[in-house]
Amino acid sequence: MAGSLPEVTEGAHNGHPDFRILGRIFATLWVEEERLVLRLSHAQQVEWIEAEPNLFEAVDGAWGRRGWTSLTLWEADEDRLTAALLAAWREVAPAAYDQL
Repeated sequence: MAGSLPEVTEGAHNGHPDFRILGRIFATLWVEEERLVLRLSHAQQVEWIEAEPNLFEAVDGAWGRRGWTSLTLWEADEDRLTAALLAAWREVAPAAYDQL
């Protein structure tokens, strides 16, 4: 799903596959833990954690305070995963892509 968004490239960060737009990471896949770490706005992070605490949690420390949020993959349905990926992509994407 992430690879189908405009300008996305795949890379690796600390041994984990990641997805980037113009060199900036918006999602990192933690295969062993079956989770996806996403770059969300602080407002989205708070909203989604409150709405679905079984799916979302802030990453520990300063990363979490900057919006990095874990999504538990084995409980997330396709719609929630798609919405979360798109939100993270939008958080990092240039303003030229605001229409998506």
